[in-house]
Amino acid sequence: MAKRKKLVLVGNGMAGVHVVEHILKLAPDAYEITIFGKEPHPNYNRILLSSVLAGDTDMKEIVLNDWDWYKQNNIQLHAGHEVTGIDPDERKVYTDSGLSASYDELILATGSEAFMLPLPGADKEGVIAFRDMEDCEAMIDASKKYRKAAVIGGGLLGLEAARGLLNLGMEVDVVHIFDHLMERQLDPPASRMLKRELEKQGMRFWMEKQTERIVGRSRASGLRFKDGSSLEVDLVVMAVGIKPRMQLAKASGLQINRGIVVDDFMATSLPHVYAVGECAEHRGTVYGLVAPHREQGAVLAKRLCEVETDPYTGSVVSTQLKVSGVDVFSAGVFRDEPELQSIKVQDEWRGIYKKVLLRENRIVGGVLFGDVSSGPALLRWIRNQEEMTETIHGELAGTPSTAAAPGASVQAMADSEQVCDCNGVCKGEIVEAIREKGLTSLSEVTKWTKAGASCGGCKPLVGQILQLEQGDAYDPAEQQKTPMCSCTTLSRDEVVEAIREKGLTMVKEVMNVLGWEQPEGCPSCRPALNYYLGLIWPEKYEDERESRIVNEQRHANIQNDGTYSVVPRMYGGVTSPAELRRIAEVAEKYQVRMVKVTGGQRLDLLGVKKDDLPKIWDELGMPSGHAYAKAVRTVKTCVGADFCRFGTQDSIQMGIDIEKKYENLYTPHKVKMAVSACPRNCAESGIKDLGVVGVEGGWELYIGGNGGTHLRSADFLCKVESQQEVLDITGAYLQFYRETANYGERTSHWVERIGVEPIKQAVVDDENNRRHLLERLDKTLQRREDPWKADAESSDVRQVWYEEKQVSVQS
Repeated sequence: MAKRKKLVLVGNGMAGVHVVEHILKLAPDAYEITIFGKEPHPNYNRILLSSVLAGDTDMKEIVLNDWDWYKQNNIQLHAGHEVTGIDPDERKVYTDSGLSASYDELILATGSEAFMLPLPGADKEGVIAFRDMEDCEAMIDASKKYRKAAVIGGGLLGLEAARGLLNLGMEVDVVHIFDHLMERQLDPPASRMLKRELEKQGMRFWMEKQTERIVGRSRASGLRFKDGSSLEVDLVVMAVGIKPRMQLAKASGLQINRGIVVDDFMATSLPHVYAVGECAEHRGTVYGLVAPHREQGAVLAKRLCEVETDPYTGSVVSTQLKVSGVDVFSAGVFRDEPELQSIKVQDEWRGIYKKVLLRENRIVGGVLFGDVSSGPALLRWIRNQEEMTETIHGELAGTPSTAAAPGASVQAMADSEQVCDCNGVCKGEIVEAIREKGLTSLSEVTKWTKAGASCGGCKPLVGQILQLEQGDAYDPAEQQKTPMCSCTTLSRDEVVEAIREKGLTMVKEVMNVLGWEQPEGCPSCRPALNYYLGLIWPEKYEDERESRIVNEQRHANIQNDGTYSVVPRMYGGVTSPAELRRIAEVAEKYQVRMVKVTGGQRLDLLGVKKDDLPKIWDELGMPSGHAYAKAVRTVKTCVGADFCRFGTQDSIQMGIDIEKKYENLYTPHKVKMAVSACPRNCAESGIKDLGVVGVEGGWELYIGGNGGTHLRSADFLCKVESQQEVLDITGAYLQFYRETANYGERTSHWVERIGVEPIKQAVVDDENNRRHLLERLDKTLQRREDPWKADAESSDVRQVWYEEKQVSVQS
């Protein structure tokens, strides 16, 4: 067996590791592979950082190759080590930490870094880029302490950062020097439509503004523009562009220009040294998108494995943006030019815009907004310089008489044609996986092939390929199935049904029997499985505390500095002098940094040390307010008819009755309720998960409200006469939500997903069904107890539990 040559990769990002993946397929025994990565992480999908920021996924789920992958492939990974020197004569590389490695072939995939505007004040605290995991984590941390963010840059990355910051609850202003957004990908009409949609979501725009300086003392507090205007901010995110990392190449004597200059086989000016990705300049172009990097990597891998390959001659790039329901696609030439013909469809009522540009009747570019389903086909036509035909025109313009039959364009694709640019997956690979693995859902195809696993732009095309392969067996309903998490292909409903059918009673048992990919699960599925087991077996399931989220395990909310927040329960927002005295004594004794009145009419002790939590709860002698839990949290009340001249009902007592009856009830997400004594709604019943409003002769109930990031007005459910009816319908509503919502789904999203009418039918109109819901709920309520009380008593921490208080309100 021939001795393996030594391959060193500098850069553990997507472009470089893709070359290694390709080499492992072509010639797995050809090289001893060593990888140096500046970041202390395994290889992850940088494209999905915006999804992490937006809260749609977590850091763990964007890892492409975990630590075990390197071990399994005998790859020596040095994560957190930056290569600072190359000795081309000795063929060795050196790191900042003193490590060195010899190479026969060396690949530079050092990527790029964010370009930071050289503004006065750019070095202040609170000024960051949006480029890697650390930037993402810094933005998430900042959102916990600050409210106002400004994003400088209205391009693709800037808008994704802005959307993520909105999801984190911040007020977001986007500052852009040009007169329309995404000017490198969109024409003015598409840009205007995009701006209108994003404004509806809460973004504010400062167009044609040039930032002069960032003001503030040690931390940024505002922006000042050259026209004299200014903007108050707490956080500044620069997203104005990137620049290739070339310091290492320059110091090593490689030819550089805008990037590291390479030839058509990705070779640099030094022998046995190659470059790919955002650091490489090919024929005068530096590509900042994943698809060209994969094309470069495929050529380089074949060259290194001595496999015949065509040279890399450049790429046709496309851009896809999906920001909270706004779909945008752009590829090739997108600006109108005198020598070009254009086909345009603009429907502002439906929010759809399509433009295709032709040169001598050949398709050379286009822009899609609102409906991007034609994006993959359009990109294919651009790459192939297809001639415009009546069939293509009909497919784009939606003309029934000339449009191709469904699936016709997919059937015409060659197996070698690429479907997923991000992950380099062609049609033939998808078809082969469907046939050999018996795949029946889009999620399964994505999992096995990685097609659609990054930006998601090719998923419609992948779905069409699946439909073509399955023929009459294709089930559209199956394609709507969303896996519960990345550990399984099973949906929430399939997991719940399997637990019932198979009689599964433990979290690890569920994972084992249902074939979880990760034997220990993940932070998404462990708490969910624990919740579903408790829901299905309320009389016998023993709650697995270790499967709960960290805050629930510790009975407190962890804060940004590592301390905790303690919120004792105050039924209906009512307290007493004795209770206040205890809180004050505890706060002084344990040097609590702040005591704050919450929006739920309780007192929050902020800055509590982890070790003090058991003693504080013991000395407070009060039940937990569940401010950390996916559970019934609080019932906010106004002062009611006993005090207010407008009040029609006793809102305080009603609120206390609801809270006492349903406290410690775990739900798919946090549940906040309110009772107002009249339609003036002083307790904000109209934006709660459940709102009760007193009216003459009875009560009105409202559901699915949300006062958070996604502000939503509650929907009217029903009107009842008695307090007992309020309690019964509230209970039936909570149980129906517990049984039908996905774990982690707020009532606002749940109500929008299933509709108000089915909820009304289940908990109001159908009295028999309501009775069964309440019976199932009672089984859970009979076994409940305050989790802090249970943990405290089991460890002999507390000896006397807080006696149930009796509240009487005198006018």
